[in-house]
Amino acid sequence: MAAQQKRWVHSPSKRKANVTVPATFKDEIKRRGDELIATVLAPTYLEPPPENPQFNYIEQIDCYWRGRYFYFFSTYRVTGPNAITPTFESKFARMEYQGNDTFALAFHRHNGQWIEIDNSLSYGQCFDRIESDPFFHP
Repeated sequence: MAAQQKRWVHSPSKRKANVTVPATFKDEIKRRGDELIATVLAPTYLEPPPENPQFNYIEQIDCYWRGRYFYFFSTYRVTGPNAITPTFESKFARMEYQGNDTFALAFHRHNGQWIEIDNSLSYGQCFDRIESDPFFHP
């Protein structure tokens, strides 16, 4: 009996690569994201700058769209005389639009990987998870 020969085959992605987000839907998500930041995330995680800062601290929390991804990020102020830049951004939550008003929700790990929690949530469920789950906090 002859051994079967191994072959390379194309394996298309399970996700829809050409999904576009409607502009009105983008505006609604951005508005809800700004509202979540103003009511929950900013009051919880933003503090006034320390008098003698020794470590980096969160200066601002914001959100934006990039393609079909909606990101939450925090801006850190760098302290010390040897700082290369005065600030840097760190993303902590990502919502990927899947079509049919559903999102895949992921958090950013310390090693740079995005870990997807669920891939069929509505935007309201995503915002509830970001508000309550510590994985999605800056």
